[in-house]
Amino acid sequence: MSDTGRQSFTDKAGAALKPDSEKSTTEHLGDMFKGKTDSAASTAQPQSEKSTGQKMGDTFSSNSNEDSTSITQKAKNALGMGETR
Repeated sequence: MSDTGRQSFTDKAGAALKPDSEKSTTEHLGDMFKGKTDSAASTAQPQSEKSTGQKMGDTFSSNSNEDSTSITQKAKNALGMGETR
């Protein structure tokens, strides 16, 4: 099961298994948009907050972020409002 705010695994599998030649332009654009938003959500969510299932799904979809610091935390750190590393 995917985490809240993430593309479901069945949607990802369905998009990957359907040949591009059978997809409409709308389906191509939808797949691209969903992929970009899911990738952004993967990057924004620290690994430590992901469920085991989501970590496995991200690994298989090449969507894992190896850094455990979220984008929000990185921004806070850069502005001197977060923890220093």
